[in-house]
Amino acid sequence: MKNNVFPETVWEIEIMDFNVVLTDTVVTTWVVMLFLAVFSYFISRKLTVSQPTKLQLFAERIIVAIKDTLENSAVIPVWSLVPFIGTLWIFIGVMNLISLIPYFHNPTRDLSTTAALSVIVFFSIHYYGIRFGGLKNYLQRYIEPSVFLLPFNIFSDFSRIFAMAIRLFGNMLSWEMIIAILIVLAGFLVPVPMMILSIVGDLLHAYLFGLLAYIFIVGGLQAEERTLSQEKKHG
Repeated sequence: MKNNVFPETVWEIEIMDFNVVLTDTVVTTWVVMLFLAVFSYFISRKLTVSQPTKLQLFAERIIVAIKDTLENSAVIPVWSLVPFIGTLWIFIGVMNLISLIPYFHNPTRDLSTTAALSVIVFFSIHYYGIRFGGLKNYLQRYIEPSVFLLPFNIFSDFSRIFAMAIRLFGNMLSWEMIIAILIVLAGFLVPVPMMILSIVGDLLHAYLFGLLAYIFIVGGLQAEERTLSQEKKHG
């Protein structure tokens, strides 16, 4: 696990008075994406119902677990949310855990990474809202119950980007600092408990980020349902 707080520059070149900088955050993120892409390829290339492999069974259990987690409170077909929320959980979880490997930097400890993830969540909220509620109903929720609330509702949407980005960034940065302090205080005589604690925290922060994304998506859809029910009542 690296102890530096800020990302390090791996490669830098000047092109037309612009400095192009490649940090270890970008490199590690590419490594994680490549790993997940190769892993997904080997899982999905020989799918079978009659004689599934152990790797296929392992992947199916993960998908079923994600589906069961979302199923209790979903207001839309749960399989529509599984690919997005499941990808967030897996992708962020692997990015958090990769810091356990020596010489790898945790990408989610970089604000640029968490900001990018939050922007993706922001657009996903609007995507699912328009897809399942229609453009008219989705836009109408911004002026409910009064048109004077329009700027506040818009500001609320944009504030989610900053809240989610800062939350994940702050959680991961503070968590790694806590682990580093505990290692300094306790020494390396207890590496296994420290490693287990780090793994649990990394997975928990990934779960919380995906859960927030899920809550925002479902919350927007529920707001549309309330708008539709009010229209039917007054209609």
